Amino acid sequence: MDRTDEDRLADLSAGDMVEQFRTRALSPVEVLAAVHRRVERLEPTLQALWAADPDAAREAARDSERRWARGEPAGPVDGVPVTVKENLASRGVPVPVGTAATVLVPASVDSPPVARLREAGAVLLAKTTMPDYGMLSSGLSSFHQLARNPWDPRWNPGGSSAGAAVAAAAGYGPLHLGTDIGGSVRLPAAWTATVALKPSLGRVPLGDPWHSRVAGPLTRTVADTALMMSVLSRPDPVDHMSLPPADLDWTALDGDVRGLRVGLWTEPGSGLPVHPQTRARVEAAAEVFAAGGAHVEPLPAFVDEQMLVDLDLFWRVRSWTDFSALPPERQELVLPYIAQWCRGGADVPGVRVMQCVNRLIKIRAATVGATAPYDLVLSPVSPVPTFPAEWPSPTNDVDRALAHIGFTFPFSISEQPASSVSCGVDSEGKAVGLQIAGRRFDDLGVLRATAWYEQARPAEAKPDWAALGTRLRALTA
Repeated sequence: MDRTDEDRLADLSAGDMVEQFRTRALSPVEVLAAVHRRVERLEPTLQALWAADPDAAREAARDSERRWARGEPAGPVDGVPVTVKENLASRGVPVPVGTAATVLVPASVDSPPVARLREAGAVLLAKTTMPDYGMLSSGLSSFHQLARNPWDPRWNPGGSSAGAAVAAAAGYGPLHLGTDIGGSVRLPAAWTATVALKPSLGRVPLGDPWHSRVAGPLTRTVADTALMMSVLSRPDPVDHMSLPPADLDWTALDGDVRGLRVGLWTEPGSGLPVHPQTRARVEAAAEVFAAGGAHVEPLPAFVDEQMLVDLDLFWRVRSWTDFSALPPERQELVLPYIAQWCRGGADVPGVRVMQCVNRLIKIRAATVGATAPYDLVLSPVSPVPTFPAEWPSPTNDVDRALAHIGFTFPFSISEQPASSVSCGVDSEGKAVGLQIAGRRFDDLGVLRATAWYEQARPAEAKPDWAALGTRLRALTA
């Protein structure tokens, strides 16, 4: 198979793959071979994957091929290659959560998202890498190799769904699954020009639910994100925090934004100031919405610095609880930046911890209150562009470890859905992500608006995947 065939097959959307499987114009085995060829070529540089099992993937592709031959696909993504972030358990594979401190024990069962994907016939290509405990917006890890941004390996892909975003941008198949607790699918999507959805809390059942923690897709297109959500959102009683089953037509993405009331939020009120070029790209995206008939108006900052400070301390205390339970020899294996960050949560008085808990309630109330008048809220995903691949965070400063999440954390705490979609690049060619947030439970409304913008945005705001392919071929020639 030459590289032309590799590009033709590996870069297909999931929807196009399934249609060609249906007509027998293409086989899941052919697609997987093309994806494996791309992985073999790019992975030594990009380092997005972990625990790949090519033989198991090939057997799954052959099983899918037989189902399609009988006209009996298992589900809407039968035969489509997928990757899953390594903190989502898959049977027989350890869950290191990004850190060398973890004792590697194979998982006994699939987590709900992995189970849903397997039931629907998806071909699990590999797990994807993440930083220690998922507490960095970076591809840096004490356990995994350093994940690098496909648009330029000198740049960071973001995190904590680092490998998932790299795999999506590099075309390791069309569907990739990450997790998000404060921006961990949206931030890497923004910095790799991919599409992500942070669903409403509980929309995608998890095996180990926790406050604000969700699983969501990273893809190249909104349609593929929606297709993946049609599988992931199916109910599972294992998750005691999951939402009641909802009859949502995830493929119904048609529509426009006429008459919608849209808030434009460009001053985060906490953390890093917004880079001028980031602001300009997001404001240009807002003009596209206005030209489409939406009523766009400025939305003042509704969170403040103390909210972010208290959230940071809350997460430090939570992480210190886990870190301090490790034996000393295992604590030494944790990424030093994360170990130092965890120690910031040691010996915090109970009263102070309770203040942080109460602050989360205030963040939620402030976010819901400020955004309730709007159908949608537009903002940057990150206030700043991507940064050196070797850095653990955009500030490279453990005392300001979360200074870049001012636009993402409020919608995590409020449990509202929010997407990331590319709205252009800056003068260095670094991608800028537009966040589109909606009211709680209106995941489909957010995706419809994201799909509308994906089509309505000008050419300069669209990722040039063909150019990226050319760049990657030159890099690995």
